[in-house]
Amino acid sequence: MTIGDLLDPGAVALRAGAPGKRQALSLVADVAARVLGVDADATLEGLLEREAAGSTGVGEGVAIPHARVEGVDRVRAVVVRLDTPVPFDALDDKPVDLLVALFAPLDASAQHLRALARVARVLRQPETRAALRQAKSADAIHVLLTQEAASTAA
Repeated sequence: MTIGDLLDPGAVALRAGAPGKRQALSLVADVAARVLGVDADATLEGLLEREAAGSTGVGEGVAIPHARVEGVDRVRAVVVRLDTPVPFDALDDKPVDLLVALFAPLDASAQHLRALARVARVLRQPETRAALRQAKSADAIHVLLTQEAASTAA
């Protein structure tokens, strides 16, 4: 499994920003609703429930929010890049500007855990994070993630 298997070309959004964590997650839910055909409110609720269990901010300005969502048939990804980082209660206390969200079916098995590990491995690379922040378009971010995922595939 690569990020390219999870990420549709239209599932990347560059946004002007969000004033906080909840609003950033709301942007993620809106993109998921548009691209994956899921309910935005239910998706946001799932993301917020997961955040209540512990922040998905993994450090270095990256968060990997995730939720099980009705209407998703396999693990899918959505990427949102914020122009202005927001406080996210991340492990390193740094604000987040890169959100790579994962959505799994309600009955997902370990597949979503493998996807989380894969995304975390790709985003751990400083060069990848820098390239994502410098990308000029959503298409460029999609290409970067799918190429990076393929080059680091195990």
